Amino acid sequence: MRIAILAGVGATLVAGPVGASAVERSLRPVERPREEIIRQVSREEPGQSFGEWAGAFRTRAIAAGISPEIVNAALRGVHYDPEVVRRDRNQNEFTKTVWDYLGTAVSEARISNGKAALSAHGATLDAIEAKYGVDKRVLVAIWGLESAYGGFRGSHSVIRSLASLAYDPRRSEFFEGQLLDALQILQDGDTVPARMKGSWAGAMGHTQFMPSSYLDHAVDWTGDGKRDIWGDDPRDALASAAAYLKHHGWTHGQPWGVEVRLPEGFEYTLANREILRRPAEWAEIGIVALSGQPVPDHGRASILLPAGHQGAAFMIFDNFEVLEAYNTADAYVIGVGHLGDRIMGGDPIRGGWPRSDRALTFDERIELQTRLTRAGFDTVKIDGRIGPLTIAAVRAWQVAQGLVPDGYASPGALTRLRKGG
Repeated sequence: MRIAILAGVGATLVAGPVGASAVERSLRPVERPREEIIRQVSREEPGQSFGEWAGAFRTRAIAAGISPEIVNAALRGVHYDPEVVRRDRNQNEFTKTVWDYLGTAVSEARISNGKAALSAHGATLDAIEAKYGVDKRVLVAIWGLESAYGGFRGSHSVIRSLASLAYDPRRSEFFEGQLLDALQILQDGDTVPARMKGSWAGAMGHTQFMPSSYLDHAVDWTGDGKRDIWGDDPRDALASAAAYLKHHGWTHGQPWGVEVRLPEGFEYTLANREILRRPAEWAEIGIVALSGQPVPDHGRASILLPAGHQGAAFMIFDNFEVLEAYNTADAYVIGVGHLGDRIMGGDPIRGGWPRSDRALTFDERIELQTRLTRAGFDTVKIDGRIGPLTIAAVRAWQVAQGLVPDGYASPGALTRLRKGG
């Protein structure tokens, strides 16, 4: 997540826990930023004790404008939580393939629960959509992936988690800023420390806002004088998510993307986020909706192949990028968009997937980037993230090798690179 709503990982992806109980958990995918992996610093080294750090932080918080009463009330009894720091240092890598991730994110249970949530809160969602111009389907889908429609909002003390992470030296500046923002929320009177619960990394409420995003975007939809995203009533949280997406440029009525059919002989170098054309222009070269008709004109779009030429293809619009402000992982954005579509009665994804493949591990992604760069196909960053830069490098390497240039960072590509191909 950027320093926005994601669970305290700066501009990272989150691989949330997936499994039998996934409908009870947040499904935000995550991978650790490079600096986290490089700097495995331990607090066993000599330095401030947690108590000494807390005392110094108290002085800084008061100097930043937080009242002594608020600081004292928030920090009273707060202790260092080594489990939070351990989890931050050892976050699960995003090692699910996109099809495995979608199988959990857009499960029948999550679709059914989403329809029930839409029915129960339909009037509120209609009103929020009318005010902010953010389609209700995406709000319900975000709610479903972030907290299982409010069923799993987190039980950790946000103050304790953020204090522990701020004390840890690796990203102390980021988390101390989040902790100061959390204290500002308390000073504004929106909640009290005992109710400020969330994820182990400090993300809060139905839609899992970090404190900085809360201060910037949370709204009081109910009109009770508080922006309450923690309680059982989800209305403030849903409106806050809408305000966030509106701020990032959401276009009402525009889909995140549409599954499309590619023509035989498609030039795969055109599947590039930088190549934008209107649907009618794509139709001229044979890229159409699964119905065989041109995709309606929702604006300029690019072609996305999340699993290469053997997987489903999508025509994605500007709202795809808006959802990336919530989480930069393609799998998460497709998950939110497709879940929203299914909740509204849309069809399942019909394209196949290369199911014999597995996802690359974090170390393998680092190795792939390193080998590509050494072979003259610069990924620019060696960070373990398969984003546009790495996809472009893979595509250039594929062209040189006479392979299908779909940019797909597969295990087979890494095997070939290891052999000097």
